[in-house]
This record gives sequence, C-alpha cells and structure tokens, in this order.
Amino acid sequence: MLLSEWVEPTPIFYLQKIFQDMRVSMVIPPLTVALCICMAMSIMMFIERVYMTVVVILVKIMRKKRYTQYNLEALKEDLEQNRRYPMVLVQIPMFNEKEVYKLSIGSVCSLTWPSDRLIVQVLDDSTNDVLRTLVEMECKKWIQRGVNVKYETRNNRNGYKAGALREGLNKEYVSDCEFVVIFDADFQPDEEFLWRTVPYLLENPELALVQARWKFVNANECIMTRLQEMSLAYHFAVEQEVGSSTCQFFGFNGTAGVWRIKAIEDAGGWKDRTTVEDMDLAVRASLKGWKFVFVGDLEVKNELPSTFKAYRYQQHRWSCGPANLFRKMTKEIIFCERVSFWKKLHVLYAFFFVRKIIAHWVTFFFYCVIIPISIMVPEVKLPKPIAIYIPATITILNSACTLRSLHLLVLWILFENVMSFHRSKATIIGLLGANRVNEWVVTEKLGNTTKPKCSVRAPKRTRSRLGERLHFSELIMGLLLLYVACYDMIFGKDNMFIYLLLQSSAFFVVGVGYVGISTPN
Repeated sequence: MLLSEWVEPTPIFYLQKIFQDMRVSMVIPPLTVALCICMAMSIMMFIERVYMTVVVILVKIMRKKRYTQYNLEALKEDLEQNRRYPMVLVQIPMFNEKEVYKLSIGSVCSLTWPSDRLIVQVLDDSTNDVLRTLVEMECKKWIQRGVNVKYETRNNRNGYKAGALREGLNKEYVSDCEFVVIFDADFQPDEEFLWRTVPYLLENPELALVQARWKFVNANECIMTRLQEMSLAYHFAVEQEVGSSTCQFFGFNGTAGVWRIKAIEDAGGWKDRTTVEDMDLAVRASLKGWKFVFVGDLEVKNELPSTFKAYRYQQHRWSCGPANLFRKMTKEIIFCERVSFWKKLHVLYAFFFVRKIIAHWVTFFFYCVIIPISIMVPEVKLPKPIAIYIPATITILNSACTLRSLHLLVLWILFENVMSFHRSKATIIGLLGANRVNEWVVTEKLGNTTKPKCSVRAPKRTRSRLGERLHFSELIMGLLLLYVACYDMIFGKDNMFIYLLLQSSAFFVVGVGYVGISTPN
C-alpha cells in the first residue's frame, strides 16, 4: 500500500479496539472462571439428585423404608392391652390466624387418645384482641366437651414461633408429658394421627422425632399452588425418605411431627437465633445422637400459600434461615464427637451445602446470568451437556414425584428459575448475616380448605394497588433476558433465544403480579 493511500484511523476505530482489549482481558477470564464454578456446582447437584433417586428406588424395591421396619399394628395392640398411655402434649402456635384457627383446634381436639392423657395447648400470639377472644371462645367450646385445652397468650412475640413453643414447654402442667406434637394453624391431622406416630417412639428409646408428610388441600387453586406441589412432593418423597432410610436424619418440617420432650431438652431446647428454629433443633438433636423416622404414608392436610406475596416471604425465610444456620453451626458440626465422620459429611455437604445453597445458586446464576452472558461473549464456549442434558435430567427426576402435573413441567422450570432469584438473594443474606436475616413474616392463610370446590378451582382476581403488584427486580431481569434473546436471534447460531424468550416472559408475568391469586387489601 502506498503511503499516499494510508488513512488515519477514526476515533470509532480506537474505541472498538479499546473495547475489544477490555473484552479479552476483563470480561472473558472472569466469565470463564464463573462458568467453571457453575458447571462444578451443577455437577455436584446432579450427582446428589442421582444418588437420592438410586437410594429411593432401592429402598422401595427392597422394602426397606425405615418406618416399615416397625410392626405398627403389634405396637398399637400392645399399647391398648397394657393401657400405659404416655402423656402427650399437642401445641398449636398461631398468630392472627382468623381464617384457619377453627380448623386446627377442631382437628386436634378430635384426636383419638385417652382424654386424661392428652393436653392441647393453643399458643396464641395474635395482636388482634377480637381474634384472641374468638380463639379463646373456641378453646372453651372444646373444654366443655371434655378436652383438656390450655389457652396461652403472651404480651410480646419474643422469639416468634420458637419463643412461643419454648414458653409453652415451660408450663408446670407439661412436666408429666413425655411427647409433644406440633401443628401449625392450618394443619388438620386425622383422628388416628397419634396412634400412627407415638408407638414408634415407645418402641425405640433412641428415636427423637417422627415426621409425617404434608397433603395440600388447595393444590388445585391456581397454577402457582400446582407448581409448589411439584417441588414439595419431591422434598417429601425423596429428600426426607433418603435421610430417614440412610442416616436417620432429616430436617424437621416445623409441623406435623412428634418429638420426644427429653430429646428437645437434651438438644438445648428451642432457639430463635435463625428463622428455621425447626431445622436448628433437628440438627442439634442429631448431633446428640438422636434418630429420626419419616412416615411417608401418613399425610396431614394443610394449605399452600396461594398469593405470591405470601409465597415470596415464605421462600425468603426457608432460604435465608438454612444458610444462616449453616454459617452458625459449621464449626459445631465439624468438632462434634458423638456422630460419625460420614454423618457429619452428610449434614454439611449434602443437607446444607448442596441442597440449601448450591441448588439455589446454580438455578439462578447459571441459567439466568452466566448462560445469557456467555451468549453475548461467543469466545467463551458453553458445553451443551452441562447446559442442557444435566438440567434436563435433574428436572425429570424432580418431576417424577408428581406425575399428574407433568404437563406443567415447562412452567415449573421457568417459575423455579424466577424464584431462584429470591432464594439466591436470601441465601447470600443468610450467609453474610445481613439485613433481613431474621425477618419473620407469618405465611398468610386464606382458609380455602373450607370453601366450595368451585371457588377453589376458579378464584376471583380482585384489584390491588399497582405498587403492590409490580415487582421491579423481576421486570429488570425480564428486560435483560429479552435483550439477550433478541441478540441471539440475530447473531446467534444455537437457538438459545427460545429458552431466553420463555424465561424472560416468566419474569415479566411475575413482575406484573399475574401469578397466584389476588386478595383485597
């Protein structure tokens, strides 16, 4: 080229050169590292899911479920013949439960157990004086029918649920009780509940907890409750069953369980240092050597949150609490001398790290952040087996527990990815002990168990304030994913825009509040 033909580069050329250099030196290396970390976490979660699936299949084929190793009928018959019924306390903690308090009190007071060996304790922390009066009147109604009901209130909410349960156990009349049963205000146990749980504790003195399964009475109320049912069905059918059948440890679900009071005292009692006081107690009791059993064929009716606001607060508590407990108990678990190395490894790695932290981070950071960014940076190659086949396998394993909802599989994936945004944020708050780490918002119940089926299947959507319906973080995520989808549609070659368009739509739907049902302000 002749010197006369040389053209001086334009400012745009220099800007492009600077941007390219920054892309190579500042974007690609950290993105590659983040991609490798996410792939490692994805593989960890995949291995954990496959392991639990194999265990559940083997347990079912070999008929080795932990609770089936007890001869329940023989235990019940022996108990009836000897007539040595243990004293049982049933606690019902509640807070402004105007829609459901009658359901729980009525169901518990109808339990078949000798009336002189049963105490029903209603722990009412309600701040509404009128509601307190109504709850007390309901208790008096059952007292007149011969049920030993104790109505207890507090002038404060110190410790929230844990505080109420702790103070309830400290009452003088509880000293003769051997076992305590806990039901949240929306739970309705069958009449035979005590006969199907207490005998296990009588037979095995090393047993601290008998946990029943939840049955959702309003699962068909809306799409959101159907999707919740899919997630929770896997939790009970797989996670709880694997923990019970292998190392006899799992997280107490906070309700629908029977505890040996001696085990609670041995573990240090109820503590309110996190928002998952139930899991806290279970871990501490396990470290003391106590064992748990999950009774998978015993179901207790309860209600799923059907408004997105209630569900979001619940998921924040369920995600932030375990992470915060992991932060506070890691050292205690490592240096515990009463349990084996393998059980400590199970609690720290499988129970806490993979299921309570990695599961949320992979779902959000990998599928909603790293993959979209890697599309914008084609120099970073995205391995398809990690990006497509592993999550597909995990999804199939998760959904196998709710076959009736298989047609909702795509919606479940998209909704779980949206919720992983809140769960990941809550997990980070829990690990750092940041603001909102001890935020406790009682899950709103609408009492839909008593409504006609027609209204449950087709709930009316009522108007609510615009500010309450809009969720700007979800809308921003939707816009970002939509931008990447458009970019991939024009410049990409792997058709990832299909997934990105669907996922951005899910963020938009949640962002405008069109999920769950709406209730009057």
